[in-house]
Amino acid sequence: MRFLLDAEQREFARSLDGLLTSRDTPAAIRSWADGDPAPGRDLWARLGEAGVFALAVPEKSGGFGLMPIELAVAFTELGRHAAPGPLAETVAAAALLGRLGEDGAATGRLPGIAAGTTLASLCVPALGPYALDGDAADVVFVVDGPALRVAGGSGPVQPSADPARRLSRPSGGEVVAEGPAVASAAAYAVEVAALATAAQSLGLGRALLARTVEYVTRRTQFGVPVGSFQAVKHRLADTLVALEFAEPLVHGAALALAAGDGDAGREIAAAKVTAGEAAYRAARTALQLHGAVGYTDELDLSLWIRKARPLRDAWGTPAACRARVLAA
Repeated sequence: MRFLLDAEQREFARSLDGLLTSRDTPAAIRSWADGDPAPGRDLWARLGEAGVFALAVPEKSGGFGLMPIELAVAFTELGRHAAPGPLAETVAAAALLGRLGEDGAATGRLPGIAAGTTLASLCVPALGPYALDGDAADVVFVVDGPALRVAGGSGPVQPSADPARRLSRPSGGEVVAEGPAVASAAAYAVEVAALATAAQSLGLGRALLARTVEYVTRRTQFGVPVGSFQAVKHRLADTLVALEFAEPLVHGAALALAAGDGDAGREIAAAKVTAGEAAYRAARTALQLHGAVGYTDELDLSLWIRKARPLRDAWGTPAACRARVLAA
């Protein structure tokens, strides 16, 4: 099995990195956290033009068909830049709708999702009662047992460790699909969301490590860069090793999902827990090695640090992922 990206996938990653670098992502994150989604929606539209969301939408609905490997590539870059919004939830909703077939009443939303004009969120109460960014989303899908409904509204925003993750409880709504197909499609959508979140964690961890390495080479103590201290080197090396181990697991899980492997769920769970823990380690390392400045909200790095733990726990906590791997 080949875990290395090919030239086209690497170029896709570079193009997304260039797109996100050219935008003022920290400003968009702060605006999103303050309840102003306009800058984030503008970024969302650019991502739609780049084909990010079309990677989870069937071809008949204006997408490319589900492409898990390319999704992992895209979400690694989205995590690297800490892009705001219900990114994993949108592609998971697209995967769910795509599995319902043409008869699903909600599948008319798919072309808008593919184009980046429809921002969707997804709530699976079995995994948690909240929908991410329901106040900013155009549509919130709720898996209610054997039924899929479109939420009629959302409650007040709940606090999160990451202020840009705006959580609320969806309420009411019209049933748009019902039956065994919903449960099957929802289970598949959860796998897609977990894979996307694992890739986001990987990218987030890479960004935290890179920023920390750059900082400790500039900051001096006793007349030398603090990065020259053995304890600092060891901490950074441990963080790098954790991320290096996570990357092939994320790519391997994407390959398993693309191949329809029966063990794909176990592979995704292993990738999710490994990447999530690696990103959380990178966040703790960044916080410690930046010293007191790492605690300040004014420092853009805080936007990355505060995202690590919520991503680690979203769409499968470490305990749940480990239990799934062991059970398999």
